[in-house]
Amino acid sequence: MKIVVLDGYTLNPGDLSWAAFKALGDLTVYDRSPPETVLKRAEHANAILTNKTQLNREIIRKLTETRYIGVLATGYNVVNVEAALKRNVVVTNVPGYSTASVAEHVFALLLHFARQVDHHISTVKKGRWSRESDFCYWNFPILELAGLTMGIIGYGETGKAVARRAVAFDMKVIVNTRTPPAEPVAGIRFTDLETVFRESDIVSVHIPLTPLTENLVSAERLRMMKPTAYLINTSRGGVLDEEALVAVLKERKITGAALDVMKEEPPELNHPLFRFNNCIITPHHAWAAKAARQRCMKTAAENLAAFIAGKPQNVVTASAS
Repeated sequence: MKIVVLDGYTLNPGDLSWAAFKALGDLTVYDRSPPETVLKRAEHANAILTNKTQLNREIIRKLTETRYIGVLATGYNVVNVEAALKRNVVVTNVPGYSTASVAEHVFALLLHFARQVDHHISTVKKGRWSRESDFCYWNFPILELAGLTMGIIGYGETGKAVARRAVAFDMKVIVNTRTPPAEPVAGIRFTDLETVFRESDIVSVHIPLTPLTENLVSAERLRMMKPTAYLINTSRGGVLDEEALVAVLKERKITGAALDVMKEEPPELNHPLFRFNNCIITPHHAWAAKAARQRCMKTAAENLAAFIAGKPQNVVTASAS
């Protein structure tokens, strides 16, 4: 079997091993594949692995030797699943590998706003504390998370992990999901989307990007939020209307936003959100703890091995049929 990895660098910049894939066939790994190279690199592959490299309808139509596409991530919107289904190409993903890593990143972003640790460390090193008349100082309001309301949109594995951590911080937790649990969950109230936006002190988004969720965090919903509230998005950039976020930050309709994802990645150098000190942006690395990447690599190899054995697992084309 000829196996091609189109963009292996982000998953494995050199600290992991491709050995499990090498054991399954003739492996070629490209760190990155610009759009104009994808077809040439993939056209003779029986199995293709991609993280963020797009495999659109036109490319899939031309991949006559390909029988398997493995997405090295949970979200699989980079692959035209409908086109793959028509060609009987199995598409798999890796669910759940980054749950802990992303949930922890949510609280790293939240605690940034609550405590402004980096700012105060910097000012101490610049001598501010040494020159103080008092034994302490702070330049920003110090937030206590206990008692605040964490609103979570989406209750998949990551949404559940964030909810558990919020409960551990003694926060009130409200959740919007299409499929609420049949039984009550201790410390969590399930409600409609508008209530999450209106009542939350922090809104954290954990939904996949689909035609139904694109721009779900819209201008109308952002304007429902409290002026003291914060927005956190670690899901997909496309679920947020970025122009609307620019407007509400400019008008100070919310206190701040924290993003790990954007519509265009990497973003333009002069992206308008970069102008706001109360909008913090990390470079889509919430998922990237080494332990999480190891889990992703292991499951992706198991997915391919299962396909070869005739018992495919984590198949996303099945749900599209």
